[in-house]
Amino acid sequence: MNCLIVDDELLAVELIEDNLRKIPFLKHVASCRNAIDALHVVREQQIDLIFLDIKMPGISGLEFIQAMEKPPMIVLITAFEHYALEAFNLNVVDYLVKPVNFARFFSAVGKAHDLFTLRNKPAIQMPSSESHFFVNAGYSLVKIRMTDIAYIEGLKDYVKIILVNDKPVITRINLKDLTEKLPQHDFMRVHRSFIIALDKIESVQKYQVIIRKAEIPIGESYRETLMEYINTRNF
Repeated sequence: MNCLIVDDELLAVELIEDNLRKIPFLKHVASCRNAIDALHVVREQQIDLIFLDIKMPGISGLEFIQAMEKPPMIVLITAFEHYALEAFNLNVVDYLVKPVNFARFFSAVGKAHDLFTLRNKPAIQMPSSESHFFVNAGYSLVKIRMTDIAYIEGLKDYVKIILVNDKPVITRINLKDLTEKLPQHDFMRVHRSFIIALDKIESVQKYQVIIRKAEIPIGESYRETLMEYINTRNF
């Protein structure tokens, strides 16, 4: 993981740099004494993890996090305990209070490494038989049988797979990528946020499909393809 240190105290920076040298999977990319310089590094290089102080001249550590649209993972290392709640509301990986011993530092790094590994695993693995696939859900690989899928809802960078037992499975993948992996003769995208299992359709209305009492909207650009499928099966 590529690491950036942001702290205005030289001694603190040197201690973190020394800790980084002891951990083989961490690569020290740069150290900055203020948020402005750090923001430039983040924009110019791939940074996976930032060790960040809160109290700094000019822009504080918390303001620095808020200034980034998609901040890397953050471990806060500060002399102040009372920022912890605000920090965790910003989804930091860990919050360390100075002075930090190596064991506590390594524990925080371990959390970051687990999260980094989870984020970079392929979200979906499809076997050649296409009878089932596996997705990362939480800290497990969950087997999803094609025949168990009722419909799938897109949630930005995640999808929620609704199974016939009504139990949802949430995994990190976008709906477009998943659409390309599913067999087209069994599944159809009917809305920018929904894929349905064709054999699970209970009824079709003008603006929605009903599957297991769920009312799934039909997008205007998807309506013609869906109706062609329905009409080929009319008696």
